[in-house]
Amino acid sequence: MQRICLFPGTFDPITLGHVDVIKRAVSLFDKLVIGVGINSSKQPMFSIEQRTGWFKEIFKDEPHIEVAGYEGLTVDFCKKINAAYILRGIRYVSDFEYEKAIADMNRMLEPGIETLFLTCSPDYSTISSTLVRDVIRNGGDVSKFVPKEVKY
Repeated sequence: MQRICLFPGTFDPITLGHVDVIKRAVSLFDKLVIGVGINSSKQPMFSIEQRTGWFKEIFKDEPHIEVAGYEGLTVDFCKKINAAYILRGIRYVSDFEYEKAIADMNRMLEPGIETLFLTCSPDYSTISSTLVRDVIRNGGDVSKFVPKEVKY
């Protein structure tokens, strides 16, 4: 049985922290699916096509990584792609508290899917998509925080 993991998020935009977590996690699984989520309660700055396209470009030479957009419950998407694992990146203790609540809910919805947490490398722990969007909105340079493939 293949070890398939979903790394879900809105990735609006993709940051170097996201890329770091993905690069460090990919060897742990047979396949890592980056699930770019459509969140009905959020109005993204970048389209789903932009976000999935950036990931496809960044990881074009990595055969163990796939990229897909999805809508709805993360555990339902896991079942659709046969993923037994959900990967979440953690920067701070506050991230863990939030992510654990989601992981607990997912476990109650689908007990067979495990959530794994990977801490962010210290170099990227202060980077968040929210902060990057704020810098972009105010005309700042975010090239230190996002992969070169991310065009804004």
